[in-house]
Amino acid sequence: MSWQSYVDDHLLCELPKGGCLTAAAIVGLDGGVWAQNDAFPNIEQSEVEKLVAGFDDSIPLAAGGIFIGGEKYMMLAGEPGAVIRGRGKDNKSRGVTVKKTVSAMVIGIYDEGVQPADCNQVVEALGDYLVGQGI
Repeated sequence: MSWQSYVDDHLLCELPKGGCLTAAAIVGLDGGVWAQNDAFPNIEQSEVEKLVAGFDDSIPLAAGGIFIGGEKYMMLAGEPGAVIRGRGKDNKSRGVTVKKTVSAMVIGIYDEGVQPADCNQVVEALGDYLVGQGI
């Protein structure tokens, strides 16, 4: 299965309560984009570095925000070392879930009409699968 298939089939699928993610990607911890849909913003190397560091120390993300493609998200919650979740700074109906794997991050972005828990579920499920595969 190609990395693009993981994004298309497991992240951009119909969600349990309806709708689908607006944008999704699998990004290596080194900043290389493994796969993404066309709507996924151009993530900068510095943004990747801050996300990766945020899994070990979330204080800078909580204080300064999560940035993906220049868009700011307020950090809401997470699981240390595993998951970061945020809500749009200017657009409160927009949000993001980032799941860390051994060598990558699975990122899902949603808009109005999508339940945050649905985004969490699909992003974290794919991330957990990849972790189980040692990826």
